[in-house]
Amino acid sequence: MKLILLGAPGAGKGTQSEVISEYLHIPTISTGNMIREALKSGTEMGLQARRYVEAGQLVPDEVVIGIVRERLSREDCAGGYILDGFPRTIPQAEALERMGIEVDRVIEIAVSDEAITRRMSGRRVCLKCGATYHLDYKKPKVDGVCDHCGDALVQRKDDRPETLQERLRVYHEQTEPLKGFYAAKGKLFVVEGQEKVEDTTRLTLAALNA
Repeated sequence: MKLILLGAPGAGKGTQSEVISEYLHIPTISTGNMIREALKSGTEMGLQARRYVEAGQLVPDEVVIGIVRERLSREDCAGGYILDGFPRTIPQAEALERMGIEVDRVIEIAVSDEAITRRMSGRRVCLKCGATYHLDYKKPKVDGVCDHCGDALVQRKDDRPETLQERLRVYHEQTEPLKGFYAAKGKLFVVEGQEKVEDTTRLTLAALNA
């Protein structure tokens, strides 16, 4: 099964993608992790991305799409995958289709801006492996330490209140229109995010089997 997870920053896409990945035995393909990996690996697309990152600029669509194409061609994606963080815009979704990639369904984790603002203050991430945690909902086994690689957990600048409102504005303006794009194709399934992670998970798995 080929899936796309949609949702505003902090809606819980990362947490639910981990559950789906284990449930369906398919990898989660995170755009952020892909770009970091491409930068390290020194691939042609990675070298192109590095120029933009080092200049403090957004990596343009054509480079991101090239990195996605490289990643999806790997053997572990042969049985399906979950795209988290891509596509972010309708032009990216159209480019995905031009690549010949037909997704089976798109699951939106819907959470209000107010709830997201409350949640984000507690989010912590591992900069080394990309794992995410929360001080209330998903605590690491050892405070401040990643369960997976043992590196220190930090609060990203993007998760701080002063930058969150801008991130939400950009999401509503650029990414939210994807809901209509995929709804028109009969592929959109909306999951209302719940206070308890396990309740959201139950609804997400139900959407997979709908």
